[in-house]
Amino acid sequence: MEKKYRGFTLAEVLITLGIIGVVAALTLPALIQKNNNKVVETRLMKFYSAINQAVKMAEVDYGDKKIWYQDVEGAALDDEGKPVPGSSEAEKWFNKYLAPYLKITKTDTLANGAFIVYFPDGSALSQAGRHTTRDWVFYPGGNPEKCDYSDGNSYGTCLFHFNFNPANTQPRWSHNYNKGFEPWKYYWDGTEEQLKNACYKNQPIYESENVNSGRFYCAAYIQLNGWKIPDDYPYKVSY
Repeated sequence: MEKKYRGFTLAEVLITLGIIGVVAALTLPALIQKNNNKVVETRLMKFYSAINQAVKMAEVDYGDKKIWYQDVEGAALDDEGKPVPGSSEAEKWFNKYLAPYLKITKTDTLANGAFIVYFPDGSALSQAGRHTTRDWVFYPGGNPEKCDYSDGNSYGTCLFHFNFNPANTQPRWSHNYNKGFEPWKYYWDGTEEQLKNACYKNQPIYESENVNSGRFYCAAYIQLNGWKIPDDYPYKVSY
């Protein structure tokens, strides 16, 4: 008796491919976001460890950080609004006290005069504007052109706010006094709930703060969670 072999019809193949495509479309974005989260978590934790190790090593050579810390400006701007080469006091300060203890691939000056350094893993650190070395912005993807710090919606996604303010004894800076680079904790009362509400709802902790400053606290909330982005985190991080 002759055996009959039945193959798949074209319609069946197309249906199968369609199902596979739908499943891929549903699962791929989640997989991509999971990878983004992992990269950002790793780079945040690595940066925090490296920069604070550099602070400790600088203390061995220069004494207590409260002594050698300076709040200085980035590059001056000329009449055309362009940074003046060699005028950044922030760059000079950073290169003396911290750069020798960090692995840095290159340094640069942004269009607004802020000093920026790039790290081997693709991340970067810059002043949050040119007027201070208290406030710093960490870019997991190292791309300040793509991720603008002046856009409040970028915080907690492609950039994270840090503060280096070791000599300030004011109560509102109590979580930064005598410490190295810490995530933004201005006026924080020490509770998880306050950090989460500030980050998730983008609500400033202190009423006189900028309306978009709530997301400044996202780095602190991630730190509180063991440098892991919580499952219910409301923003899509990127690098």
